[in-house]
Amino acid sequence: MTAPATRAIPAPGAPRPQKLPTVAERVLDNGLRVLAVRRPGVPLVELRLRIPFAGKGAAHTARGQLLGDTLLSGTDRRSAERLAADLQGLGGSLSASVDADRLSIGGSALSASLGGLLDLLAEVLTSAAYPKDEVAGERDRLVQELAIYRSQPGVIAREALLSRLYGDHPYGRELPTADDVAAVKAGQLRSLHGKRVAPAGSVLVLVGDLSPARALGLVEGAMAGWTAAGSAVLTPPVPAVVPGPAVLVDRPGAVQTSIRLAGPAPVRTHPDHAALTLANLVLGGYFSSRWVANIREDKGYTYSPHSGVEHPPGGSRLTLATDVATDVTAPALVETLYELGRIATLPVTQAELDQARRYATGTLALSTASQAGLASTLSALTAAGLGLDWLREHPRAMAGVTVDAALEAAATYLAPERLVTVLVGDAAVVADPVARVLPLERG
Repeated sequence: MTAPATRAIPAPGAPRPQKLPTVAERVLDNGLRVLAVRRPGVPLVELRLRIPFAGKGAAHTARGQLLGDTLLSGTDRRSAERLAADLQGLGGSLSASVDADRLSIGGSALSASLGGLLDLLAEVLTSAAYPKDEVAGERDRLVQELAIYRSQPGVIAREALLSRLYGDHPYGRELPTADDVAAVKAGQLRSLHGKRVAPAGSVLVLVGDLSPARALGLVEGAMAGWTAAGSAVLTPPVPAVVPGPAVLVDRPGAVQTSIRLAGPAPVRTHPDHAALTLANLVLGGYFSSRWVANIREDKGYTYSPHSGVEHPPGGSRLTLATDVATDVTAPALVETLYELGRIATLPVTQAELDQARRYATGTLALSTASQAGLASTLSALTAAGLGLDWLREHPRAMAGVTVDAALEAAATYLAPERLVTVLVGDAAVVADPVARVLPLERG
């Protein structure tokens, strides 16, 4: 027998330019901006409604969270059960959530049922009832969930990191306190809805097997009665990040330490955005990155280190996150700082840059390949003042990133002294070793 002939794996080809669909757009008389995109293939329509919902203070955080949880708990005409049954009858669904920036309503329906879905959505927007029993049930559930959330090291670490980054800015507190939630009344939610769930400044995105012109007409007819006069409240810009000593939050007896580092990042429209996207991927943004190879594959300190860039409207941020065994906290931190220092001072290789570029281009295309992915992406882009053209422009920008440009972006945003560091772990074990690595204060 002879061994089968082997052939070399061909080099990846150049990425194909992405063909973008046409976006039909209309601003209704009530101020609602509507975007409709035809994406056939599956007889569905995806819906994304983004309503500006920024606010400040613990009371707003608690009320906003409960408003999102109970928005679909019935209207003046339908109970929660009837609303759910009618949505199901359309082959559709709706869900709602609130964060520091927005009230988000997402859903889908069979294409033939789009008009019915829009009618139900309009009913929720204009006459959500917030029944006392439903609010009380969700309030009690949320109080219990908050206790569970705040027992989890990842939640503790994220809260400590955001507080360290943003202070009393709305981004400094993602979760309400149990006491603030317990104090919320149904009438307060109805009042907040009347003041803040308004069409002016809101954006509705529809993507699917639809006629854009017909879809815009259906929206205009369904939303004609949504005339709430509230004005959009946008999140203020985040404060400047002031690096300083690492913060250690004590979690006695913890078998792992949660390590988090973060700092400001360029927004999507910034000239550095494409270069940092690739530099971050080389550092820790995907499985083939340096940080993963170092502290997971080589040292075995952790299972899933990751770095990534988030783009909330108030200001973008870069975050590095990993959880390591308590006894290797200081060594893992040393290796993390080493990788940050290395990428901020020495050029990446051309091969690393090319591989990161292929990965970024491919994942961007995959993220918008489905109706749901395109709808979510378009909604996020509109919040940043961008359109679908960005899906073509961003790959072009990444294609032009050189090794020198990646180094310059890394030196600007990834140098260790520019980042805030937070650790959550057993202080009795990790404090002294970590203090030998970098200045430390207790949180």
